[in-house]
Amino acid sequence: MTDFNDLSSFSYQLLILLTVILSKAVISHFVHHEPLRYFQFYCQKLSNKVNKQHNSPQQQAIAGLVAIVITLSPIAIILWLFEAFVAVDFLWQALLLYLAIGSFGLAKINKTIAQALASKQDYLAKQTLKLWTLRETDPLSSLGLSKTSIEMLLLRTLQQGYTVAAIFIAFGPLSALCYRLVLEMHYCWNTKLAKYNHFGLYSQLIVHILQWLPVRIFSLLLLLSSIGKNFILFWRLSKHHFFKLNNNIVLLQLALNLEIKLGGVAMYNDGDKKEKLRKVSFNNLARQPQITDIIHANKKIKAIIYISILFTIFLAVAIEFIAANI
Repeated sequence: MTDFNDLSSFSYQLLILLTVILSKAVISHFVHHEPLRYFQFYCQKLSNKVNKQHNSPQQQAIAGLVAIVITLSPIAIILWLFEAFVAVDFLWQALLLYLAIGSFGLAKINKTIAQALASKQDYLAKQTLKLWTLRETDPLSSLGLSKTSIEMLLLRTLQQGYTVAAIFIAFGPLSALCYRLVLEMHYCWNTKLAKYNHFGLYSQLIVHILQWLPVRIFSLLLLLSSIGKNFILFWRLSKHHFFKLNNNIVLLQLALNLEIKLGGVAMYNDGDKKEKLRKVSFNNLARQPQITDIIHANKKIKAIIYISILFTIFLAVAIEFIAANI
């Protein structure tokens, strides 16, 4: 460490994380930018080259795995070797984390969608949401747009922010960036589209494995926020999702907390074809989401993030206090 020799490794990583969060929040407030947009373009071109539809499912899956390896390996090795020449470790780690962590403008985008729906500008809401979800937004009603925007905000926040932060704290900036790159591959090669049913299997599997624990932590905090209301009922309804390798538990917990229905049928645009998927529904007996629930979801997700940050800061202070008195 260059300037923070007295800090523990955990506190040092947390300081970098808080610095990047503050920096990205300020920058995102004034301008939206996506540092990895060129990598997204690369993933699309790579899949067009190596994902052959006439190959067998096994060959397509292997091609997807090889695509991940040949993409990630040189990037990880070059960045790892370059780290030895960096004089200011703090700035290097902050730069990698800045690239890895996602946009902080999702809540603002959802607010824009809510305002458009409230003023009956459904077309504006559909076009805004279309940029942030794989789903086909044109046939969605106001209720469908509300539901989709809530799910988009929750999943992207967890995938691009919460999980990235957790991996950074646990394993460092290079691991966080590699995860984010695999996540971008997963977005481009999503198995919900027929042409990527097999090619995208390994990127999906890696993402689900890496985000399993952060998603469960977020879900438990959502569950704890229901203490005094329906804590026992919420736990009984969600406990069978806990060990599954998907995000169902957090979607269910948010649906229960907001007292709305999430999930269900979704339409995806696969070129000239429309893929209609019947996904799991959560909290079926509740009402459909309203426009106001978009704002409520924003506030709930932000509250859990703030609680997580405060708890992490408290943990860092406790570690420093214990270390100083040993």
